[in-house]
Amino acid sequence: MIGAFFAAACLRLPPFGTDRHPYGDRAVAAALAHRTANVVSSVNFDLRALDTLGEETILLTTVLGATLLLRRARDERKAAPRSEAALPPTRLLGAVLLPVALTVGVYIVVHGQLSPGGGFQGGVVLATALHLAYLAADYRVLERVRPLAVLDVADILAAVSFTLLGLAGLAAGGAFLQNVLPFGTFNQITSGGLVPLFNAAVGIEVGSGLVVLLAGFLDQAVEITEPGEGRG
Repeated sequence: MIGAFFAAACLRLPPFGTDRHPYGDRAVAAALAHRTANVVSSVNFDLRALDTLGEETILLTTVLGATLLLRRARDERKAAPRSEAALPPTRLLGAVLLPVALTVGVYIVVHGQLSPGGGFQGGVVLATALHLAYLAADYRVLERVRPLAVLDVADILAAVSFTLLGLAGLAAGGAFLQNVLPFGTFNQITSGGLVPLFNAAVGIEVGSGLVVLLAGFLDQAVEITEPGEGRG
């Protein structure tokens, strides 16, 4: 039945190769009406925010599942990681790039409603930036710059806040995830209504979630050992 409905829907799709598309035209018009300069962010966090909530939930579920699967087993123990000596130029490059990458990640999240990027892209940049400490120094330095307990809580709170922002639409007499805040002035950082807040929630959730997710795999590779296994 689902396949039949899908096939019927595909038959009514616009032809390929044309320079006009009805969905694209309507998406641009809706983004301009809601003062959102970045049409992609308008689609993700305004027109189809429910889809984005599902994607965010998938990432949260992935992090939770990986954390459960990668937790320390009874026959495993946690050993102190070995200190790795990086070359001085590598250390210098990492020390310079880490704050720059963090700044770029925050910028991409905050300006997601204005320019290409947004919460998903900025969150990935933020998570990658922290791991420059591992590439340029060693695992002990990475452990000092990534507060996993805080990031665990931030991951959950950011995911919950997306839903709470959606409920604001219902509280205002509209629909779930409806953009009900004032749209502001076009091309200003405060424009877009709820879109900047959705961007921030997703950026925090993606950045925190990826750091926690990678921490589980890195712990397995660097710290977790089986009985009798040495650290030669």
